[in-house]
Formats: sequence, C-alpha cells, structure tokens
Amino acid sequence: MRFQPRRTEEPDINLTSLIDVVLLLVIFFMVSTSFTVDGRLRLQLPGSSAAPDRQATDAVVIAITADGTYSVNDRVLANATPATLRIALDRLLKSSGGAGKRQVTVRADGRATHQSVVMAMDVAGKAGFTQVNIATVNNDNDGEN
Repeated sequence: MRFQPRRTEEPDINLTSLIDVVLLLVIFFMVSTSFTVDGRLRLQLPGSSAAPDRQATDAVVIAITADGTYSVNDRVLANATPATLRIALDRLLKSSGGAGKRQVTVRADGRATHQSVVMAMDVAGKAGFTQVNIATVNNDNDGEN
C-alpha cells in the first residue's frame, strides 16, 4: 500500500471580525465613560489695582491665617480639617435656606500655604457654592519694592 504524504497548509486566521469587535468595544467605552468635570468652580480674580467691589450681604467669607487656621464669617474653626470646614459651611447654608445665589470669598494671608487655599475652595465647591472670589489688597506701588 502506498501512502501519499499529506500536504501541510498553514492555517489562515481571518482577523477582520475580531478587529471590528474590538473597535466597537473601544467606541462603546469611550462614549459611555463619564469624564471628570474640571472647573466646577468659577473663580473671579479681582485686579489688585482696581477699586474693590462691594461685598454682597449674603457672601460667606473664609479667612485663612498664615499658620493655616480657618474662620468662617469671623468664627474661628476648632481645627483645619476639610470635614470641619464643610460642617461650618453646611450650617451657614441651613441657617440661610440654601446656596442658590450665595458666593464665597476666600481671604487668605499671603504666607498661607497653597494647599490650605485650594482645600478651602474645594470644600466650598463640594458644599454647593458656584461663585468663589479671592480677596486681594490694593497695591499702590505697582511692583516697586
């Protein structure tokens, strides 16, 4: 009996359908992903050479000292944690009936750390305030030392 050797052919795998499925998955995940929303807080940085606007009567003032202690509307907080600042802001909102058109003014000492100022703005944004002002002083010497 004479056996003939079988011809060995390389298997051909069609990747077109696999590529289509992967492309559709990528598009689906791109569309369904929720992106973080940066810029929830609108900052108004007043020019230091212009006359300051009159502060609204319902504005909340967060003062930050050089050593990092916070005070809300001239009431010094017990500690400088975000939770304490959030509780103080929530109490103000409850006593005034909501944060509809309320604004926050951050009045920080020039030697206060950047972290303490950013933390105060972040807590105010999470508490529902949409307008954050940063208080500055009028600089009469225009850069002269």
